[in-house]
Amino acid sequence: MMKLEVAPHGGVLVDRAVDPDSVEALQEKCRSLYSRGQGVHLVNRRISDLEMIAIGAFSPIEGFMGRADYENVVANKRLANGLPWTIPVTLAVVREEADNIQLDSELALVDSQENPLAVLEVEEKYAYNREREARLVYGTTDMEHPGVFNLHRRGDVYIGGKITLIQRSSQRDEFSKYHLDPIDTRHEFAARGWRRIVGFQTRNPIHRAHEYIQKAAMETMDGLLLHPLVGETKSDDIPANVRMRCYEVLLEHYYPKDRVLLSVLPAVMRYAGPREAIFHALVRKNYGCSHFIVGRDHAGVGRYYGTYDAQYIFDEFGEDELGITPMYFDHAFYCNKCEGMASVKTCPHDGSHHVTLSGTKVREMLAHGQLPPQEFTRPEVAQVLIDTLRGVDG
Repeated sequence: MMKLEVAPHGGVLVDRAVDPDSVEALQEKCRSLYSRGQGVHLVNRRISDLEMIAIGAFSPIEGFMGRADYENVVANKRLANGLPWTIPVTLAVVREEADNIQLDSELALVDSQENPLAVLEVEEKYAYNREREARLVYGTTDMEHPGVFNLHRRGDVYIGGKITLIQRSSQRDEFSKYHLDPIDTRHEFAARGWRRIVGFQTRNPIHRAHEYIQKAAMETMDGLLLHPLVGETKSDDIPANVRMRCYEVLLEHYYPKDRVLLSVLPAVMRYAGPREAIFHALVRKNYGCSHFIVGRDHAGVGRYYGTYDAQYIFDEFGEDELGITPMYFDHAFYCNKCEGMASVKTCPHDGSHHVTLSGTKVREMLAHGQLPPQEFTRPEVAQVLIDTLRGVDG
């Protein structure tokens, strides 16, 4: 088997899962801690971060951030050791809980049913400034921004320390055959003999513009990691199970099966725009990608970020610091004059020749059972969305 050359961020792929022989003992410790009031309930977003840490997707992070890493990430887009990192990974608790948590102790992390998930080594607890974090990480303090809104729903104190994962959540079962951890994708890439792998982040069904930039990137790559995010997103985003069906039918009909790997990313969306573009790239580096596609308004929401801010931010880091190469793409569309897919970089014709539709228009067409033009979206994908809408409408 060929060895994969892409090193994890920081050089070592983190593994914070308990040794199989020690599962029962750690479960009992977790239950005991919780029964003594040394426990915290985790729900969707925090469970996702916990598992992403444990499987090495957030390498080199081994637990929820302490103050030094947190402050440096927020202010300088780097960990305390200088390694690039742009999104805080933190565990917030309410002040009453924090008062009962002792430093240099252990804390049980359990789900809503009080099932043991992990044990955290409590190294720090510290207050933080929500307004400052919102302004620096999201570029706004507007509560209409989903990232800022979620920030204000958290507790007042961050708990920092390494974690040891006991078990994965049941959410993993929904897309079980597509749940590949970083160690798994790395093995798969090596088995296929891939050295140059481009990752693609998506939280939406893929339309023709996405397909075009993926295939343009694939021309110089050994393979594509199609890596849809299936953690928590905005309530009005297309549900993950519907998106997955869209990806399946698209790959079945329009992609070479031996050059694409479909796998899910069980992370939550932050909607942090430029900072999240770097974050997404580093996570894909941990999964084994050598390149990462950065398109228009990556990880954006509303009008909080400039169209290409997510590309410009890569200029803030040295060429070798990130360890993954961004591939920038402009707005793509079908041009009737060119008779093919193109972008503003390759098409000389004005917008009257371009097939472009607003999201609102597409949703209206789908709701009425109308297929959008095949120049905009593949009919198989549109049919999945139409069938879903019909099912919702009864």
